[in-house]
Amino acid sequence: MIKVVLSMLLVLVAVSSTMVKPEKNTPRRGKRVPQTLSRGWGDQLVWAQTYEEALFWSRARRKPLMVIFHLEDCPHSAALKKTFAESNEIQKILDDDFIVLNLMYETTDINLSPDGKYVPRILFVDPSMTVRADIVGPYSNRIYAYEKSDIGTLLSNMEQAKKFVKSEL
Repeated sequence: MIKVVLSMLLVLVAVSSTMVKPEKNTPRRGKRVPQTLSRGWGDQLVWAQTYEEALFWSRARRKPLMVIFHLEDCPHSAALKKTFAESNEIQKILDDDFIVLNLMYETTDINLSPDGKYVPRILFVDPSMTVRADIVGPYSNRIYAYEKSDIGTLLSNMEQAKKFVKSEL
């Protein structure tokens, strides 16, 4: 009797599980599913999870890497993030031509803090895993810092990073 009940229960579970439609986690072409890794910097971009992963993607895809250091509770980071995320031009260039990573912690790579550990700061790394010390922001005391009013400079530096990849590698 118990074997019959268990067999019927097993058949019922098997039949009911086949009737459920599977969820589709794969985004269709066009708009992508937002990721939590963006932290508000551009939900439609594909963000690397770690510095090591970003370096691998940069090398494999022969694209420059943009690393953004920021803090959630920093007003300067928040202001830059808002302007950055609202710029369609920046978002398109990043989506097409860059590997992106945003970090709220320091890495063990000392090359990513050549002039100090401040936020926000943005550095560019080419596919040969070289931090581009020659691509800097507009400030002499924090050479990798950008403010919300420096979007034009950031766009220019992004274009410069793309040119280096094509001309030097």
